[in-house]
Amino acid sequence: MLISTRGRYALRIMIDLASNPTDEWVPLRTITDRQDVSEKYLESIVSPLSKADLLAASRGKGGGYKLNRKPEDYTVSEILRLVDSYPYVVSCLSQTPNPCERAPFCKTLPMWQDLQNRLNAYFDGITLKELASDSFDFSSLEFA
Repeated sequence: MLISTRGRYALRIMIDLASNPTDEWVPLRTITDRQDVSEKYLESIVSPLSKADLLAASRGKGGGYKLNRKPEDYTVSEILRLVDSYPYVVSCLSQTPNPCERAPFCKTLPMWQDLQNRLNAYFDGITLKELASDSFDFSSLEFA
């Protein structure tokens, strides 16, 4: 299981904006400088974030990006799913219904489903506010 570069950078962009103490527009160039990522690549990531209303975008002088909601109202899973990099522990779980011809008698499928449920609960339980915090204790996260 891998989280794509695109997913990791989407989180970095969102954390960067969540760390902005004001409600001012943050130019993409400022984010690229702080995150040391090419502007062209980040443009391809902020576009779906903006289209899905996770980010507000303003063009022109004084424009840039800012969060549309409070940082505590975003989850890691929401962001990763949006940029199409959500991790699945096995490929057959990425589709509903499960397309695998072995699914009805697969002895390992319940184990993979349980692990996927735990992964989903983990990412659903982490907010952007927590990621932006310097003091959040990830060991405090509990999930079934």
